[in-house]
Amino acid sequence: MKELARLCATEGATLPINRIVLYARDVEETIRFYEKHFGFEASREAGDRIIELISRDGGANLMIHPAAKGQRSGQSIVKLVFDVADVEAFCSHCAKDGLEFGTIHQADGYVFANAKDPCKNSISVSSRAFRKSV
Repeated sequence: MKELARLCATEGATLPINRIVLYARDVEETIRFYEKHFGFEASREAGDRIIELISRDGGANLMIHPAAKGQRSGQSIVKLVFDVADVEAFCSHCAKDGLEFGTIHQADGYVFANAKDPCKNSISVSSRAFRKSV
């Protein structure tokens, strides 16, 4: 733990999650999906097969990696959750652009809705970050 603290520069610090790798059968379709619906911006480097999608507002970046031939789509236990203040309005807007979310679910002081990206990865929009303290 001391070594981790040294690497983090501060005792008790937590390592932040800054990048998430998504394996994609169709890299370009996946990039367009996250740019169009969630405002990410693609960053490409010559000779690099990973395309990094940059979060404009300081959230984690998505690294779109070509899936291996043997990799099965949508077989993960990870869900990407995007913080959205007005889930219903966001889902309605996305539906006009071709992204259909499922039922809006009521939780403890917030709502959320689920969908799949082009690679069948689970995604969700949630107002949890905006809920009032109980």
